[in-house]
Amino acid sequence: MNSRIPFGLSLLTVLLMLGGCQSAYYGTMEKLGWHKRDILVDRVHDARDEQEQAKVEFADALEQFLAVTQVDGGELEQRYRELSNAYESSADQAQAVRDRIDAVENVAEALFKEWQEELKEYSSNELRRSSETQLRQTRLRYEELIGAMHEAESRMDPVLAALHDQVLFLKHNLNARAIASLQETATTLQQDVARLIEQMQESIDRANKFIDEMNTQG
Repeated sequence: MNSRIPFGLSLLTVLLMLGGCQSAYYGTMEKLGWHKRDILVDRVHDARDEQEQAKVEFADALEQFLAVTQVDGGELEQRYRELSNAYESSADQAQAVRDRIDAVENVAEALFKEWQEELKEYSSNELRRSSETQLRQTRLRYEELIGAMHEAESRMDPVLAALHDQVLFLKHNLNARAIASLQETATTLQQDVARLIEQMQESIDRANKFIDEMNTQG
């Protein structure tokens, strides 16, 4: 089965989640042929895509910050607005990443709980053991994935805090002296953003690997 859930079913996701009824959502989706395993793969796709976009947004915010530190005269106000907008976009994208990770965790928890309970239903010991092994391997791969996602997520907050501080400072200090003081921050921020993007890429790579393995397993 194609692991990408059609738009109409994605809309159903939103409506049922807003209603606070995850079990009803999973039940409805299963009747439509989309099991928790399919939904997990789909949500990992979405989380990966949001992280890809986050890389772009944070790189752009860094670029705008560096542009401010190199500004000459009358461009300062315009550069400040561009930096402020880039910060806001980065903050919004960071929240989108967090939301996608939460969605992955939600369906993974439901999937593993269901899988564990259904092991009791086997009459064949051989099939039960095979399913147990598959569950254990899938859970290990998932834990590696979600760990990488959370590591990347944790690196967003310090970068956002640093960007916010700079935007706030510049809001009330648009002058050459203030710009000169930003030079000291530039190197540190460049290093932090580079580490964030590197961690994001590691998480993306793990997501791709997880998706491939789940599709192969299926």
